[in-house]
Amino acid sequence: MTIAVPDPTVKTAYKAGALALLLAAASILGALAFEHIGGLPPCPLCLEQRYAYYAGIPVLFFALVVLSAGEARWAALLFGLVALAFLANAGRGVYHAGAEWGFWPGPDSCMGAQAITSDAGGLLDSLKTTNVIRCDEAAIRILGVSLAGWNAVVSFLAFALCARATTASLRAE
Repeated sequence: MTIAVPDPTVKTAYKAGALALLLAAASILGALAFEHIGGLPPCPLCLEQRYAYYAGIPVLFFALVVLSAGEARWAALLFGLVALAFLANAGRGVYHAGAEWGFWPGPDSCMGAQAITSDAGGLLDSLKTTNVIRCDEAAIRILGVSLAGWNAVVSFLAFALCARATTASLRAE
């Protein structure tokens, strides 16, 4: 007598969660490639936008494992947390892209403010050696959209996929 074990990979929740995981992993690998291979150092806002990926990827993986173990409610909780993180990250991407387009000012930390010293020569020397990565200037645009704009798009897609995985997990699809 054989017992049929349901395959979790055919479930909607698993498919949506796995797609969100692949999208997030591809996105952060792309950002790291632009930085380390393409020579485009990230600004402070770019670095902050990576937090959702750094936290979301392992949590998504764990949610898929939990879902495979038959714990749909716990998986739904994990998918929901990641969905909220990516929704917030999409908002941060929109803010960053808006600062790049000049719709609103970016944070002061991205403007290259220098510490004022009483020694003017010391200030000039520090300006020569300081490389400021500004948040209000796009380093590159792909199809007319900056990397911050693409992050907003990808983060919103990841949010939608995680939200779908959450609802499907709760319905045990």
